[in-house]
Amino acid sequence: MVIVSSFVICLFSFSPAMAQDDIDFPEAMYEDVDSLLSIYHAKTYLTTDKNCQSSNINPTYAPEVYMDRLQRMPTVMEMPYNDVVRTFIDRYTSRLRNMVSVMLGASNFYIPLFEEALETYQLPLELKYLPIIESALKPTAVSHAGATGLWQFMLTTAKDYGLTINSLVDERRDPVRASYAAARYLNDLYKIFGDWSLVIAAYNCGPANITKAIHRAGGERDYWKIYHYLPKETRGYVPAFIAANYVMNYYCEHNICPMECELPIKTDTVVVSRNIHLEQIASVLDIDIDMLRALNPAYRRDIVPGATQPTAIRMVPADAARFIDLEETIAAYRADELLPKRTIAPVGTAEAESTSRSGRSGSKYVTVRKGDSLGAIARRNGISVNRLRKLNGIKGNNIMAGKKLRVR
Repeated sequence: MVIVSSFVICLFSFSPAMAQDDIDFPEAMYEDVDSLLSIYHAKTYLTTDKNCQSSNINPTYAPEVYMDRLQRMPTVMEMPYNDVVRTFIDRYTSRLRNMVSVMLGASNFYIPLFEEALETYQLPLELKYLPIIESALKPTAVSHAGATGLWQFMLTTAKDYGLTINSLVDERRDPVRASYAAARYLNDLYKIFGDWSLVIAAYNCGPANITKAIHRAGGERDYWKIYHYLPKETRGYVPAFIAANYVMNYYCEHNICPMECELPIKTDTVVVSRNIHLEQIASVLDIDIDMLRALNPAYRRDIVPGATQPTAIRMVPADAARFIDLEETIAAYRADELLPKRTIAPVGTAEAESTSRSGRSGSKYVTVRKGDSLGAIARRNGISVNRLRKLNGIKGNNIMAGKKLRVR
């Protein structure tokens, strides 16, 4: 066994020409990203597991141990060991230990979503760790080149695979829709190259660059044989993927404690056909808006544009049921303030001048609609009923449709 291991280690070892400075680390593997990621997740849904008493010492092992562990993982894709792979394993288990702890916690929510999409297209489930090196599991991640989301889609590729991107929505940040788009893209790349290492490399730098590298290598289709003909970041991409699979499986052996995830494992969606602001939902249902944002990262300005087309909002099942019961109240809550969208801009009329003057003085008036109550008007404008009565000298509850009421 030792003889075979030594042979394989030699087979996948690299010459000095393939040193660490011959590769670039993916953007999600730098220390500043580690710090920003920790701040992002700590603010949203991850907490330290106080029951994990593991030491902070990172043990190192002989090459035979790393190779044996990689071979024992239940994967279809090849997971060879070499000096470059070891460089990436060392980075994850030493400098980026905190990042790994954060990603392990976040993975409890995201990995099942990835697995479901990959399983739909019958792809190897170890691809679920691709977003580890793409975005470090931050759904709002944006690269220097503009790639966005967990799967780091560029704008053109995202639209080619049916993702919506506009001023209000970026579905590259939607964990579910982006995962299915990524699975389709990976499936298409496999139809082109028929080799998973080449597929992963192509996911990073595009199929055209892989095809050129194959031609420059005299037709070779082995990733390690076209290695020198790839862009510098792509040279580290497959080793980083292998290292990500390793660390997400063997973190205990390196004394890394996963953080605890507060995002719910089970969620549900409600579909709306009108514009809704996340603040309206959070305030009326009394739920944490940061949690709501974490479950709905595709909405860039907290606005769900249901008026454009029926649009889904993800919540925990109990909150989804309450939303259905209180949708009208939610839609009315501070609507004029949170969803300001004029259909006609007043220009050059006495009414426009009056509106302008009242705006400069800080006052605001609304017109009572048929069927309105003081409570409904108060909720829409974020004030109490008592305050509304005081501003307008109202003693009872009777109001007439068409009457103007001061709300500020």
